[in-house]
Amino acid sequence: MYIIVIGGGKVGYHLGKALLTESNEILIIEKERSRIEFISNDLGAVCMLGDGCEVSTLADAGAARADMLISVTGDDEDNLVACQVAKHKFNVPRTIARINNPNNEAIFRLLGIDVTINSTDVIMESIQQEMPTHMLTHLMTLHERGMEMVEIKIPADARSVGKKIKDLELPAGSILTLIIHRDQKPVTATPDLYIQTGDQIIALTPTDTEDQLKLALKGK
Repeated sequence: MYIIVIGGGKVGYHLGKALLTESNEILIIEKERSRIEFISNDLGAVCMLGDGCEVSTLADAGAARADMLISVTGDDEDNLVACQVAKHKFNVPRTIARINNPNNEAIFRLLGIDVTINSTDVIMESIQQEMPTHMLTHLMTLHERGMEMVEIKIPADARSVGKKIKDLELPAGSILTLIIHRDQKPVTATPDLYIQTGDQIIALTPTDTEDQLKLALKGK
């Protein structure tokens, strides 16, 4: 895949490095020459000097053939504009934007950004995962489909323990996709698979039935 990353700060640098290890073609667009020099010394010729909000810059970057654009600058307005230009001027299929102010998430959704990453929420999820009472973590929001991808941890006293997946009363539209049994590799969540204490379940669920899914898996 050809992926354009807007912003060569710490987030953009590490994201670009991770994407390269997955054999993607990437281009990082950055305004500061010093950051471009730093990244180029480590990752090679994967940087371009310019403003990712400008049509001319994205045109020079080959946005018309990009599979995805990810904007991760520290400025929410820049991230929004870059994604809007990519989607409406160059028909980039997938746009992802970093949000620094949670109050801006609604407008990003309204304007059609495919995926938003709320920095505050990410930190809160990390904190909550350390809390013994926490059992559901948001992994991704698919706004255009009204779906959430979540990870659910199954406690010992959950009503689902010992039941087959096909016997669970899951809310309409919810799908269990992967299950990671304790100290084992992920397996596909087939109908006859039993739920065990300590399982980590990856599920897709409509955003308005998240609480029902949690109740179906944890309720006593």
